Formats: sequence, structure tokens, C-alpha cells
Amino acid sequence: MGKIDIDLETLYEKTGSIYKLVVTAARRATELNVGAAQLTQDQKDNVIVAALQEISEGKVSFKPRKS
Repeated sequence: MGKIDIDLETLYEKTGSIYKLVVTAARRATELNVGAAQLTQDQKDNVIVAALQEISEGKVSFKPRKS
């Protein structure tokens, strides 16, 4: 298993709160798990790491779901 190089401060800045970070990462990891294409150049085997990398790069953001 390789080193994960994702800055937590950057993730927090991109989302604005820990809650939004967790929700965004979980939603994106679920999408990746069912077959969505990864938006980062380095392809990751772990969907959580891939989701966090995408958030860090600003390719995925939090959008509230409508009820």
C-alpha cells in the first residue's frame, strides 16, 4: 500500500466543513464503486482515496440534495 498524499487543510478549504467533506467523499466513493470514471490523472485502486483526491483537486464539490 502506497503513501496517501492528500492535505487535510486543502480538503477542509474545498468543502468548508468536516460534515460536507465526509458527505461529499462518501457520495463520490459510492459513485466510483458502481463504475463512474475517476476524474484524476493518477488512477487509484481505493475509491475513498480517489474521491478525496478529486475533492482536493477541486473536481468534485458538495451540493445539497433536494428533499
